[in-house]
Amino acid sequence: MTPPRPAGSSRPFAAVPAVDLKGGRCVQLVGGRPDDERVSLPDPVAVARGWRERGFGVLHVVDLDAALGSGSNLDLVRAIAREAPGELQVGGGVRDEALAAELLDAGVDRVVVGTRAIDDPDWLAALAGRHPGRIVVAADIRDGEVLRRGWTEGSGLRILEVLDALAELPLAGILCTDVGREGRVEGIDRSGVLEVLRGTAHPVWISGGVTTMDELRFLRSEGAAGAVLGMALYTGSLDAEAVAHAFGGAGAEGGARTDAGQHLDEGQDTDGTNQTTDPARTRR
Repeated sequence: MTPPRPAGSSRPFAAVPAVDLKGGRCVQLVGGRPDDERVSLPDPVAVARGWRERGFGVLHVVDLDAALGSGSNLDLVRAIAREAPGELQVGGGVRDEALAAELLDAGVDRVVVGTRAIDDPDWLAALAGRHPGRIVVAADIRDGEVLRRGWTEGSGLRILEVLDALAELPLAGILCTDVGREGRVEGIDRSGVLEVLRGTAHPVWISGGVTTMDELRFLRSEGAAGAVLGMALYTGSLDAEAVAHAFGGAGAEGGARTDAGQHLDEGQDTDGTNQTTDPARTRR
């Protein structure tokens, strides 16, 4: 097994807003369940531009329809790459070389692969060999088991088994999402996160439940490459401007900032009680 990274790695840490695509909209799901859609915003390209304007250097886009086998938002992905330029990683339903190459040609920096990467190690090795440093493996977990098919099926594999199998591949990194905490704004499983960070020398992005600035500082101090943020940003549990200032990459720690972004009076929670933050809307 490749030696694990030391805590406190000098690798730059980035907080990364998620732009999840479903039915042509930007959404946030609870617990990875397609029928529990808590946030729904009509213009994903404007949302992506808004996060850029706030100072986030990296965006994470997921085509949920492709992941679930119910459609494709490839045209929207292309539009985001074109109209919200900057570092971009994209996943969701990438199960063949042609789509991976198409995304890279569209201006995507890193392609995230999940189900087929877990099911077909030879395919993953060939893909990573053709695109060294451009492929991220999504290791989505619930109770330590790696999931597949848009979080709908268990693989029977434990996370450390998967990390061990990936050790020698020329990957851009690992994206580990704690699906049970996804969208709940209840905080991360720190012991589980440490197990993942210490189980691989690859860069690791953590997702699922990240809720506080203290958790972001913890992840940075323990050597994570970054954190993908969803519900906590969209609902305002995390102050987007503060996060971008400290961890956004573009202008982090005292760099340039903007006043882009404002609370929505649309796109409420499904129970109609909580506002969401739409980065596409700006103060005037």
